[in-house]
This record gives sequence, structure tokens and C-alpha cells, in this order.
Amino acid sequence: MTSLDLGLARLRTAAGHVSSAWDWFGRWLKSMMPTGLYGRALIIIIAPMVVLQSVVAFVFMERHWDTVTRRLSAAVTQDIAALIDVYGSYPQDADRATVRRIALERLGLSVDFLPVSEMPPPGPKPFFSLLDQALSQEISRQIRRPFWIDTVGRSNLVEIRIRLDDTVMRVFALRSAAYASNSEIFLFWMVGTSLVLLTVAIIFLRNQIKPILRLADAAESFGKGREVPGFRPRGAREVRRAALAFIEMKRRVERTMEQRTTMLAGVSHDLRTVLTRFKLELALLGNSAEVEALKKDVDEMGRMLEAYLAFARGDMGEQPAPTDMAAFLDELKSDAERNGHKTTVAFYGHPIVTVRPAAFRRCLGNLVSNAARFATSIAITGHRDHRWLTLTVDDDGPGIPQDMREEVFRPFLRLDDARNQDEGGTGLGLAIARDIARAHGGDITLSESPIGGLRASVRIPV
Repeated sequence: MTSLDLGLARLRTAAGHVSSAWDWFGRWLKSMMPTGLYGRALIIIIAPMVVLQSVVAFVFMERHWDTVTRRLSAAVTQDIAALIDVYGSYPQDADRATVRRIALERLGLSVDFLPVSEMPPPGPKPFFSLLDQALSQEISRQIRRPFWIDTVGRSNLVEIRIRLDDTVMRVFALRSAAYASNSEIFLFWMVGTSLVLLTVAIIFLRNQIKPILRLADAAESFGKGREVPGFRPRGAREVRRAALAFIEMKRRVERTMEQRTTMLAGVSHDLRTVLTRFKLELALLGNSAEVEALKKDVDEMGRMLEAYLAFARGDMGEQPAPTDMAAFLDELKSDAERNGHKTTVAFYGHPIVTVRPAAFRRCLGNLVSNAARFATSIAITGHRDHRWLTLTVDDDGPGIPQDMREEVFRPFLRLDDARNQDEGGTGLGLAIARDIARAHGGDITLSESPIGGLRASVRIPV
């Protein structure tokens, strides 16, 4: 391998590391970001505000404060240079009283003279002190003599010492005379206005998010088959439009269901009338083997008719009500044991769940009867947390092949070894059960049971 190939390989390796690191950073940043609309909207508002305030602060401090501080430091340095010239021009002023008086009365500076030996060693300079940098540069440029300054020793004074030929001039100047010291006011107004704007944004966003949350709750309740009392369009124009569309959709769905229920009620009445006439005519014919066979066929037709109507109707007329699931499962256990099946029941969590009691009983009853048809032992388990109610029906039967576990939910599907046959032999048991579970906002799945047969899992939101 040539050096060029080796270099290209290293470059590709480095590029791969950089790409992996970037992907990891992207995933980490995505995981840290809020998932809700409220949090994302706040970030959309806060992020530009923080960037704007940072840019303003940087520009103000770097341009305004830097310029003002340098000019003030230059003015103080000019005053000190003038005092040095006065000191050198009037040697007859032995006690330096004239220099002190001029400095104090005309320039606002406190001047003192020290022996040359009292010049202190240079101390560490503060890293972020703009005053220290500006004052040092001006003294070096204008006076060009050895100096020592202390900008942090006293809170409101700046001490400057300059070595002259026979003495050391010590000058105390007010910090405000050499430094633009209004940073606290600037920061106060910047933070204060940001908090006010952020508070207004939070209140405004909360009022805008509430209608969206109400719409989502209404859609979720309607999906579970529950009523949505007092819901009406609120909020922004787009949210109101979505709410109106939801209300119109809800009316259409309810109108369609009502029409279907009315039609099925009429069909059921007509067919039951015919079956009743059949039963009366058979009762008048007396008892014979042929009549008993016809009676069984009529009863079979009645059960099939009820199954078809239940599947088409979906039990949508029933209103949801709080139901004790633990007692509900105990009733299913008693029914299964009366039919000679060994059944165990266990429930974990708070048992009160809002469902359509009759419809949900039919759903679980179909699953239990489906298990009882092919198994001798049945285990019913329930678990409820803050979001979901999960019920499992396990058996020790032959089970269903994995590739057929979705097919058995198709209405009227009847296989020789499939287990979706209800008592009427219509092939609607699992189809009705899944339809009821989905009407509650959940679903039914089939899998392998830990006791050797089939597991039917019902999962609905609470």
C-alpha cells in the first residue's frame, strides 16, 4: 500500500469517526428536545430571544463599553500626565502642595508621593477587566514610565503608581471616572424585559395549546366510544376549523351508525317474525324425528342471526360505565368452571375501568369460549396501569399457526383447525371480539401462551 492509499484510508477513517460523532450528537440532541407542541413552541420563542439578547449584549459591551472605557481611561491618563508635567516644571514646590491642590480641586484626583523603594511588584492582572487593559495601554502610550495599577483592590477607587526620577507618584481616581460602570442597569433591564416577554409568551401559548388539547381529548374519547360533553370550537382560526371538521365528522359517523342500527333493527324484526312463524308451524306438526331436526335448524338460524346482527351493530348503543374488572373476570371464571374447564384468574392494579359492560363481556366471553373449545385449562390475567388495561386469556390447547393469527380475525372465516368458531358456527367470534376492542380504542393480538397453547391479549386505554 502506497503512502497515498494509506493517507486516503486514514482520511476515510477520520471522516467515518466524525460522521458517527455527528450522528450521535444529533440523536442525543433529539432525545433532549421536548416532544410536545407546548415545549417546542417555547423553544421557538426562547431561542431567538436568547440569541438576540446575547448579540445585543456582545455588541453593546464590545462597542459601547469598550469605546467609553478607553476614552475615560485616556482622559484620566492625560490628567496624570499633566500632573507629572506640573511636578517637573515647579521644583520650588518642595512639599508638592500645589500639585496635590490642583489634582484634588481641578481634576478630582488624590495624589501622594512615595519613596522609590515602595514601588510594589507587578501583580496578576484580571483576565476579563476591560479597565485594567485600557488603563495600562493608555499609560504605556502617553506617559511611557514604569507603573503599577490596582483596579480590584478597592471597590470604588483605582490606584495608580508611576515611577518618576526621584519619587513614586501615587494617584487615587474614582472608578466611575475611568470606567463605564452601568452594567448592572443594563443587565437588569435586559433580564427583566426578557422575563416579561417570556411570561407573556407562556401565557399566550398556554391559551393557544388548550383548544388543541381539548380537541385531542374529544377525539380520543370519541374513539373510545364515550360522549364528549360541552365540546365546542375554541382558539385560533385553524384550531377552530379543525374542531368544526371533527364535530361534523362525529355527526356523520353517528348518523351513519344510527341509520345502520335502525335498518338492522328492522331486518332483525322481520327475520325474527319469520322464525317465530316457523316455530309455531313446527309446534303444530307434532313430535317426530323430522320436526326435531327442523327445530334444531330453526334454533341454529336464530343464533346465527343474532351473531350477524351483533357483528354488524357492534353494540354501539351501549353507554360506557365504570366496571370492576376483578369481579368481571371472576364471573368469567365461574362460567368456564361450570362448563368443566379448569380456570385461574389474577388481576393487578386498580380494578375500576370505564367500558361498555355488556359489549366488553361479550368480547372476553368470546375469547374464553374460544379457548374452552380446544383446551382444558384456562388462565385469565388482568393488569391495569395509568394508561392501559391489558387482559390475557391463555390456554393449553393446540394453538394457531403464526401465519394464520391475523387471518382468523376475518369475518366468516372458518378453517378446519382454526379456532374462531363461536357457538353458532358462523366464524364471527374473534371478529366480534376485535371489533369491540377496537371500539374501545384498543386491539386484540394473538401469540404463543406460556402454558403451551394460545394467548389472546386485549389492550385498551383507560
